[in-house]
Amino acid sequence: MRRGLGAAAAYVRAAPGTYVWLLILFVTTVALHHMSPAFEEQFLRQRSTNIHELSRNPTRVLITSAMWIDSGYWIPYAVLFSVFHAPAERWLGTVRWLLVCAAAHVLATLISELALVKAIHDGMAPRSAVNTLDIGVSYALAGVAAALTYRIAAPWRYLYLALVLVPFGLPLTAGPTFTDLGHFVAALIGLACYPLVRGRGKAWNPKETLAALRG
Repeated sequence: MRRGLGAAAAYVRAAPGTYVWLLILFVTTVALHHMSPAFEEQFLRQRSTNIHELSRNPTRVLITSAMWIDSGYWIPYAVLFSVFHAPAERWLGTVRWLLVCAAAHVLATLISELALVKAIHDGMAPRSAVNTLDIGVSYALAGVAAALTYRIAAPWRYLYLALVLVPFGLPLTAGPTFTDLGHFVAALIGLACYPLVRGRGKAWNPKETLAALRG
């Protein structure tokens, strides 16, 4: 038990950015559970990266939108952060990991919202869509998950890449939303971050790990 707790503590210390972010999300999620539904919707909309808020204060909402979870469920994100963000931060270092997160979150948000602007202009989306609720950490998560492709040795790398891209790509084939587009774009941005991840140590080979476990 003591050894397991020590290993868990060491894992957390090696990815400080991931777990500080996760702690912020825990606090904000608890806060949401103490709001009335009507107040919560209005509160989140003011922190959303929708067209209206981006046109007024883009820097503020791009930051604050990444501090809230609209689903109200924190535990799934704790798992996803530990599976994707923590290994990426341990591998890249906090600064490079943050750059990948920021690139995916900001660029995917702007591209998806520009697509929504065009859809409104072309009459394919209602004008009320300028106030669409758009908060959360999923774009950064998609970008980091895709960037981890370079952490894995070939040929396993290509299987992992398919497991990342297919779930994000399939929704685009049937009635896609601007959020679906944002997730796929974020994954592509993560892949485009290769210059940031190049030369960050030997790629992990699952075959070698299995052989070591077998003794």
